Amino acid sequence: MGGYDDYYRERTYPEVHNWLFMQGPLPVISIVAAYLVFVFKVGPDFMAKRKPYSLQAILVIYNLFLALYSLFIVTKGANITWWYFMGKIFELADTVFFVLRKKHQQVTFLHVYHHSIMVLVVWYIYKYVPCEQASVCLLINSFVHIFMYTYYMLAALGPRFQKYLWWKKYVTLLQLVQFSVIITYCACLLLFDCIHPKIVSVFFIVFESLFWYLFAKFYYNSYIKKVKV
Repeated sequence: MGGYDDYYRERTYPEVHNWLFMQGPLPVISIVAAYLVFVFKVGPDFMAKRKPYSLQAILVIYNLFLALYSLFIVTKGANITWWYFMGKIFELADTVFFVLRKKHQQVTFLHVYHHSIMVLVVWYIYKYVPCEQASVCLLINSFVHIFMYTYYMLAALGPRFQKYLWWKKYVTLLQLVQFSVIITYCACLLLFDCIHPKIVSVFFIVFESLFWYLFAKFYYNSYIKKVKV
């Protein structure tokens, strides 16, 4: 069995450095910076004296697109990592639409942190540390997003579809299961001393554990605490 250097060389694609946004860090940092400036400054200032936009047709098309996009990634497998990265950029529009619709309560720390950090982390890993851990996360996350964006699409269709949205809390539960599976998988890689880079496994355990905590807190506040009250 070869070492990780051999494993890494077999899975490194030199052409990735020539793909869109992959040449260096400046483009992706600029995108995230522009996203944060819009969310916290430009967007709110622009909407201050305006009525919220409906955007119903745009939201239906957008969420249907992302649901199908996630399905495309799942069916094609882990060899289309750049497409997954581009999906993280597309998903920044989630927050843009919240701002334009004046859904301020949905622009939470969890939401903004999740969207912005994913773009940066996915870019870095696929450019510099392509590995099996990232591929597993890609497939699991895309699978979850099929259901998540399908839910958002149905919600965007209007009140007459509310009766079909009883499964909202289960989307969050599915996300919690996602984080748990990834954490367990990476822990097993460490436990059994697999060939995959240990530092990446440790990173994903910490990274996904933080997400697990934030999403669990959201689930408790949204679906357990409210019931008790």
